[in-house]
Amino acid sequence: MISIDSLTKTFGTVRAVDDLTFEVRPGVVTGFLGPNGSGKTTTLRMLLGLVSPTAGRATIDGREYAQIPQPARVVGAALEAASFHPGRTGLDHLRVFAPQVGVSDQRCRELLEMVGLADAAKRRVGGFSLGMRQRLALATTLLGDPPVLVLDEPANGLDPGGIRWLRELLRHFAAQGRTVLVSSHVLSEVQQTVDDVVIISRGRLVHASPLAELAAQAERHVDVVSPDAEALKAVLDAQRWSYAPASHDGTRVFRVADVAAAQVGAAAYAAGVELHALTQTEVELEDVFLRLTGQTDQPDAVQEVAA
Repeated sequence: MISIDSLTKTFGTVRAVDDLTFEVRPGVVTGFLGPNGSGKTTTLRMLLGLVSPTAGRATIDGREYAQIPQPARVVGAALEAASFHPGRTGLDHLRVFAPQVGVSDQRCRELLEMVGLADAAKRRVGGFSLGMRQRLALATTLLGDPPVLVLDEPANGLDPGGIRWLRELLRHFAAQGRTVLVSSHVLSEVQQTVDDVVIISRGRLVHASPLAELAAQAERHVDVVSPDAEALKAVLDAQRWSYAPASHDGTRVFRVADVAAAQVGAAAYAAGVELHALTQTEVELEDVFLRLTGQTDQPDAVQEVAA
């Protein structure tokens, strides 16, 4: 269990993280989401003891990172800015860390095989692509077979096949009961991977829930206009659809929720009800994310959700 409790970090006059509180459950993949500059990496660095918080605490199973004996056997972490000595081979990179973690040379080779770098074990890291470096960083986090994984933008540089491989690997780890926290600034990049989402913007929490609850905020509705409003209402009532009066461009319409335009049109046709307009609107999950993080021109909606 990862617990972030009233965590705050200021750099001079800039409040990078602002009274942030959330939990990451074991056995699921949690997406830590927000636009660039929202405070995600600063939060992770505080969790890993690389930055001291101005206020609040970040703990792993009730302990701060600095209090954990042999932390690499408890927490596997790869931050976006992970660096590698360009002159070392992939295998030698892992060998540098193996004695600190207390694992064998064989474990290093097994991990290179796991992350798809067995054929590059003797290649120098300076010649690795970004995607290969991401795989090597993941192998490094797994040296101690930790029950907690903290990954910052792990899909950067991966091709579609690599993203699918990463998704399956993280799902496998979660199924083993591990705690998996994955940061990203793009919801679509992780929405097929995560079970829970924690969304921040400008250092503050704007949403935390299972992904299904966030998805419920996405909506589909149909705006329908008929010269015979009573007959149209009878059709909608007969179908037991949820609807409400609305106004669009000065015209009084009915807004029907969670139904396709073709369904409404077919029901009206079957009942002999004349329609003058039938418009379907889809709000994607990504649109909900952008609204929550203030990346649309709907500030009032963002403020209402964040309050």
